[in-house]
Amino acid sequence: MPDKTSPERRVEEAVRDAAAGGRLSCARGLALARRLRVEPVVIGQTADRLGIKIEGCQLGCFR
Repeated sequence: MPDKTSPERRVEEAVRDAAAGGRLSCARGLALARRLRVEPVVIGQTADRLGIKIEGCQLGCFR
């Protein structure tokens, strides 16, 4: 049976799962974006919406 979870929901769940203590490292966010085949900004926007902080980022990928 195909997965009926929307792409947005899958991104939200993945970000929540990856964020330990409400924080997500830049490296982990970039890896997550690659794995989910979305732009890093999608991860950043999702993290913002969920109240998760991106930490250790010097590239500005998650605006």
